[in-house]
Amino acid sequence: MAALAPPAMSQEVKRGGTAFVHMNAEQGVLNPALRASTGVYQITGKFMEPLIDKTYDGYEGVLATEWSASPDGLAITFKLRDGVRWHDGQPFSCDDVAFSAMELWKPLLNYSSTLQANLESVDCPDPLTAVFNYSKPMPLELLVAAMPDLGHPVPKHLYEGTDILKNPHNQAPVGTGPFKFQEYERGQYIIGVRNEDYWRGPEYPYLDRVIWRFIPDKAAAAAALEAGELQESGFIGISMADMDRLGQDPRFDMGSEGFENNVAHSTVEFNLRNPILADLRVRQAIYHALDLDFAIRNIMRGHAKPGRGPVPSVGDANYTDDVQTYAYDVEKAKALLDEAGYPAGANGMRFKLRHRPAPWGEYTQLWGEYFAQAMKEVGIEVELLTNDAPGFLNGVYRDHDFDTANGWHQFRSDPAVSTTVWLRSGAPAGTAWSNQFGYESAEMDKLIDDAAIELDPAKRADLYHQIQQLAMKDLPVIFAIEHPFLGITNKKLMNHHNTPRWDSSSWYDLWLDE
Repeated sequence: MAALAPPAMSQEVKRGGTAFVHMNAEQGVLNPALRASTGVYQITGKFMEPLIDKTYDGYEGVLATEWSASPDGLAITFKLRDGVRWHDGQPFSCDDVAFSAMELWKPLLNYSSTLQANLESVDCPDPLTAVFNYSKPMPLELLVAAMPDLGHPVPKHLYEGTDILKNPHNQAPVGTGPFKFQEYERGQYIIGVRNEDYWRGPEYPYLDRVIWRFIPDKAAAAAALEAGELQESGFIGISMADMDRLGQDPRFDMGSEGFENNVAHSTVEFNLRNPILADLRVRQAIYHALDLDFAIRNIMRGHAKPGRGPVPSVGDANYTDDVQTYAYDVEKAKALLDEAGYPAGANGMRFKLRHRPAPWGEYTQLWGEYFAQAMKEVGIEVELLTNDAPGFLNGVYRDHDFDTANGWHQFRSDPAVSTTVWLRSGAPAGTAWSNQFGYESAEMDKLIDDAAIELDPAKRADLYHQIQQLAMKDLPVIFAIEHPFLGITNKKLMNHHNTPRWDSSSWYDLWLDE
């Protein structure tokens, strides 16, 4: 057994020290109970903990210890962990969970508002028991799969009676995690310090501090990693060229391990309020104009494959490849645009689109640039509108001030957690990463709603196959390229990427070998 143990297990843990982590964009909100976002989890996953997290051995209780469902699926009960305290010393209890579920998760949290649409109440028969009551069945496996991302409670005593969206703790979070928020210097860094009263015991966490440094310049971030000023950059935060180069350096680990719960699609999103884009033939033409093999080779360095709709191939039984596809075919794209009534003018152009590329890293910017180049080949002029993160989110999801956009859609264990919200109509304006595209389909809405309450896994899978097929037929969003995320980590960080959502998890067992 000793011979099989990983290196971190055969060494004595060294306590103390600071981990320096790269972030390429700031976040306007640091509260995962308000915004389900990779950038939020990367930071506040260390401060605020979910009821349940995911490990390589399955789902593991964090603030919850047990969970069960009534036979009809209308009640789901969580047993909560005893002896947990918020960072301000107040005890954690069911009241916090009930308040969070009813006041944040259901009405305000972007993905969760759809997931919890049928949640009617949360009862607290005692301080360590929370009973979620639903008007329609809630599959237990669905809710459990959602909890790592959509199950972070907030302290009721700091939010009750306040304007939740403007509460200052959204930028200075108070949680139960192994690290406590200390300081946020805008444009520079965030500092988290060791929680001396952490519920896992006095030996945790091993580190004294975690410092997240905001470095939007990817070359500068790569140089800082190489110089030892940073020790980790996740979610393809530096250029793919530098990822490959540093991956050959014996000081670093590079790869997709630790991101298995975060497979994503590179997307093209349409504002269907634009009458040009409301024509399905135009959207089909745009899909046919994309040379995905070229993009995979040159942007993703081969770490990807063509998408087949909103559910990725890692979706297990919920995925099907029996869908309509759109092969790269420039002449077919031109013919569809002619058929739609948009012939090329004297300058070769048919119409103009205002396109917003997401600022999530080099590859989203390159994907936006490639999109503009590809569209030019079929006579569509594309104006690129570059933004910081708040500008992109507001421009696309709040103000609908775009024609097309690109970013990534991240799959999180079950289609009902983060995927169907991209297709279900009715999300309030401003709800990030939701259907703000003007797409309304009664058929799609019914499929999504039926799947969300279906307790039979086989029947749920069939519904998701139909959703995937309809999405590839209607094309409200092009889920163009399926790819894992990649991270680059200095080997001095021990126990890194040891869970399938490691960058988003708490890092209570991370230590520094120096």
